[in-house]
Amino acid sequence: MTNRAILTNRMKNTLIPGVFAVLAVFAPSILIQCGVIDAYIAQIITLAGVNAILAVSVNTITGVAGQLSIGQAGFMAIGSYATIVFTLDMHIPLPVSIIMASFVAAFFGFLIGFPTLKLTGDYLAIVTLGFGEIIRVILINIKPVSGGANGRRFTTILAVYPALSFLIVTAALVAVIILLQNFLRSTYGRAILAVREDEIAANSNGISVFRYKMIGFVIASFIAGLGGGLYAAIIGFVKPDVASFNKSIDYLIFVVLGGMGSMTGAILASYILTYLQEFLRFLRDYRLIIYPLILIAVMLYRPQGLLGMKELSFVRLCKRAKDWTVHHIVKKLKKRGT
Repeated sequence: MTNRAILTNRMKNTLIPGVFAVLAVFAPSILIQCGVIDAYIAQIITLAGVNAILAVSVNTITGVAGQLSIGQAGFMAIGSYATIVFTLDMHIPLPVSIIMASFVAAFFGFLIGFPTLKLTGDYLAIVTLGFGEIIRVILINIKPVSGGANGRRFTTILAVYPALSFLIVTAALVAVIILLQNFLRSTYGRAILAVREDEIAANSNGISVFRYKMIGFVIASFIAGLGGGLYAAIIGFVKPDVASFNKSIDYLIFVVLGGMGSMTGAILASYILTYLQEFLRFLRDYRLIIYPLILIAVMLYRPQGLLGMKELSFVRLCKRAKDWTVHHIVKKLKKRGT
């Protein structure tokens, strides 16, 4: 392959996903602003974007690093309440507060990960589950900060303007995907994947298993804190229940349904299941039966998830669409010629 061909492929691999990313961020925002998409649907897809960020967080530690964690809702809660404290109590601008809250969540991830990442399997899951419950109980009891069990209100511009909230959340999701994919292609990312595949082999090749587990756990905590900060900003109300066990399981379900290790699969499942929960709301309590049945059916007939370990490639999609179009045009021209 010539240098020109390599350069052309690189341009395609950058330009095509970039165009899709810009369309995903701005096209729905314009439709929401023009009233084509109403405020109710706008809030659902915005919340789905937040859920997708949390699903990416869980997938980073579970699918990429290979560690079972069911306490990511605890880091989300830390990010949510830290954002509120920085913005309301310390009068720090909201964008800066969300970034600072993400670093606070990452710091707690480091504190929790340091003693627990030496554990594996069920033991790590139990410890992270306990961490989430501890965070929930602490938030209930520190009323001046959290508002107690009743929660705390947090009115921001994102909670008032649905188009802006969608734009910010989707832009944050796109940024997380880009940065994370580039990280996974780096030396550190390859080392984390090596640890996931075989810890003994990775250790024998000079890769510090504990160090790279810690890096993956801290990155996942940072992303969860980011999702928590955005959640507080767009919903405008946060309760300690956001750190509950059920929330962590919801995010884990997104990852399992989308495919362990597939970022785009987890994101796709987040949007599908978030919308499905709202779509089935007319069934009231019966939706609590139908929703698990759908998940059971998927696990039975597609146990690897929607995408398995694969990633959705917009470059391949465009190539297939182009080949399909050319094939049908040629076919029609042959029919006319005969």
